[in-house]
Amino acid sequence: MKLVFATNNQNKLAEVQKMLPDSIELLSLKDINCFDDIEETATTLEGNAQIKADYITEKFGYNCFADDTGLEVEALNGAPGVYSARYAGEPSNSESNMQKLLTELNDKTNRKAQFRTSICLNLDGKQFFFDGICRGEILLQKQGEHGFGYDPVFQPEEHNKSFAEMTSEEKNKISHRGLAIQQLVAFLKSID
Repeated sequence: MKLVFATNNQNKLAEVQKMLPDSIELLSLKDINCFDDIEETATTLEGNAQIKADYITEKFGYNCFADDTGLEVEALNGAPGVYSARYAGEPSNSESNMQKLLTELNDKTNRKAQFRTSICLNLDGKQFFFDGICRGEILLQKQGEHGFGYDPVFQPEEHNKSFAEMTSEEKNKISHRGLAIQQLVAFLKSID
């Protein structure tokens, strides 16, 4: 089965490829010659995932899945949420986003946060959604060299290191995207 993952993020693509069964050929946007900038205009993670998946299915005719992920911080009323990638403004920059987050939390004792991923799958004319949540807290400073995005400042519950200090295998077992992808993979295997 050929399946497009509607992302230009090579880190995400590699992360997901490792989790899929060999029977699924994962294609990137580049693989299908899609260089369009798909505007994420929804106010929810589910809505943005749906916009991207629908765009690819309608314009290119492929079965496709897309995700949107947000970091939701309790003390910031769920922010940055759907705006996580562009939290510090355009152009999106992980370093600036982390610095803004750490500054916003400077005087806060509640550092509880969660990463949430929503996946929209368009498969043979039907649409399916999968969600993954990883709870944890925002660290006082960056720790670790791996991962991407907010990984150096996020420590998942019941762990003593940040996502950026974990191997991709360790992270995939517990991460928001990992959990959502596990649901997607289980679903795809059930219909294979």
